[in-house]
Amino acid sequence: MMVSIRPSTAKGTVAAPPSKSMAHRLLLCAGLSRGTSTVKNLVKSRDIEATIACLRALGADVILSGNTATVTGCDPVRRDKAALLPCGESGSTLRFFLPLCLLSDASATLTGTEKLLSRPLSVYESLCSEQGIAYQSEKTSVLVRGRLHSGAFSVRGDISSQFVTGLLYALPLLDGDSTITLLPPVESRSYMELTLAALHAFGVEAGWADETTLSVRGNQSYLPRDVSVEGDWSNAAFLEGLNLLGAKVTVTGLDEHSLQGDRVYRMYFSALQNGAPMLDLSDCPDLGPVLFALAGAKNGATFTGIRRLRIKESDRVAAMQEELKKFGIVTCAEENSLRVSAGLHAPDAILSGHNDHRIVMALALLCTATGGTIAGAEAVAKSFPDFFARLQQLGVRIDELDQQQ
Repeated sequence: MMVSIRPSTAKGTVAAPPSKSMAHRLLLCAGLSRGTSTVKNLVKSRDIEATIACLRALGADVILSGNTATVTGCDPVRRDKAALLPCGESGSTLRFFLPLCLLSDASATLTGTEKLLSRPLSVYESLCSEQGIAYQSEKTSVLVRGRLHSGAFSVRGDISSQFVTGLLYALPLLDGDSTITLLPPVESRSYMELTLAALHAFGVEAGWADETTLSVRGNQSYLPRDVSVEGDWSNAAFLEGLNLLGAKVTVTGLDEHSLQGDRVYRMYFSALQNGAPMLDLSDCPDLGPVLFALAGAKNGATFTGIRRLRIKESDRVAAMQEELKKFGIVTCAEENSLRVSAGLHAPDAILSGHNDHRIVMALALLCTATGGTIAGAEAVAKSFPDFFARLQQLGVRIDELDQQQ
């Protein structure tokens, strides 16, 4: 899909979409519970659809009605047949489910796009090797066969917290107690806190033994619950970011006491308005694209802690550098930092979404100020399917074009 956005001043009130991070986590807990749960305030993004498909593949029953899922849980420990889990393009789904596939001796194959399977899985590969579990990786799949054993696990703290979350879901269902030691530096701690909150909501005990060690008791059961997904600070940033470009938009439905690390965007937006700050993204990497874009439109900024942005749906550092250049915004990247200079004009070429939802949304913000055309705009369906409809409701003028134009 190609969209053309004309210069527009957005005005109005809009509700934040449901948190994709919490939706994944609550659905998983419901799918592991002994009984029937309801998960309300869902949005059927591609990533959430992948998680639901994988729950069904493990034996859970998931019935969708509007924005509510009724989930009757499964018992992955007793799985005795080979399973095929379609993860699509969802990194969270792949990394959350892989340890659950190691709770029985039956094989499991997790499939996904070539891009998804090119993202790092070394933590699980090493774990399987250490415990004598079969692990076979192909371009679009990973096959595992073997049973995970409780004990002491070590994970680097500066790689994706999704590996830690995957283990936190599986370890309570093992016979013995376990610990996960995070090797410093520890990044994305807020995502681990979201996982612990979801576990606690479903009656599972896990927590911090100290600053770098998580303790998980074995022989536990997930209890059925009725829960609702809170608003998403990550995607709300793309709506509230319009205000830095002259809009008057109010975003509702956000929990001011949320554990989501991306709630820091309001403080970072203020810093961008008042100067050329240095901002650390190590605990909020998903804010990278929108912050890079707004820095170029305002006073410039330097961003640190960007290393993991290079292994997302796209290389978000390189992708944003390429697209910001079309707006006349100069950038300079090093291994773990990016400097963005101020300067913004209408793009001199068609913009590319790089098959990355957050790249598309960041570019759309700039286009509301300058006008512009974005190819590959359908990538927003990964997390925020009605993003462009929300912009139109706020008065942004958007036309869908023939991709071949």
